[in-house]
Amino acid sequence: MALIGNGVLVIWNGIAREAEEDFVAWHVREHIPERVGLPGFLRGRRYVAVDGHPKYFNFYETETAADLSSPAYQSRLNAPTNWTKQVVAHFIDTSRTICDVAWSLGVGEGGWIEAVVLDTTAAAETFQAALRDRLADAITAIPGLVGLHLLRGHVAAGQGDTAEKNLRGAPDKTAAWVLMAEASRPEAIEAFRSGMGDNKAMVACGAAETIVRGIYQMQFALTKAELAKS
Repeated sequence: MALIGNGVLVIWNGIAREAEEDFVAWHVREHIPERVGLPGFLRGRRYVAVDGHPKYFNFYETETAADLSSPAYQSRLNAPTNWTKQVVAHFIDTSRTICDVAWSLGVGEGGWIEAVVLDTTAAAETFQAALRDRLADAITAIPGLVGLHLLRGHVAAGQGDTAEKNLRGAPDKTAAWVLMAEASRPEAIEAFRSGMGDNKAMVACGAAETIVRGIYQMQFALTKAELAKS
């Protein structure tokens, strides 16, 4: 479906092998519910790699990107729980970017997503319009493709020190632009990445040639409405 807010926090992370079971439990039982319960947060989702790197991709949809720098959120980042301290210290290859939703198309949700990291030297408005014009028809042309979402990263935002960030040790990477293709079956993602949404199409719209792609399968999703009923 179209994303349910105007802000998104996108995160990729690996996890040390010895901490992975703890991470999976913590993320579902504590971390995502904690985040979704914050003001402005609307939904959190976690995916595991089919062919992407790092292994885990997750994102939070918020009312606006400003919710991802709010005092309430910063307070939470600076007061990690004991379980958070235990798990986050084992994160590796972390990428974390606050984003605006440039545009979001589609109806319904799919169990698979391709996350495409892009960069460009073109003006932002020109680039996002060119991608939309080029890719919008893919939703009707490719059976099973249910959503396309373009995010514009705030690469300088959210990069200050917090207690939680310091647990990760290495600096977080960021993404200038992220395109997410959402599908009800993996074959639709494969068709998109080898056809209408291939690298040549991205470059033709103004993307730099260095394009990073990964397919991920959904493991868990939680909305604020669902959390309120729990």
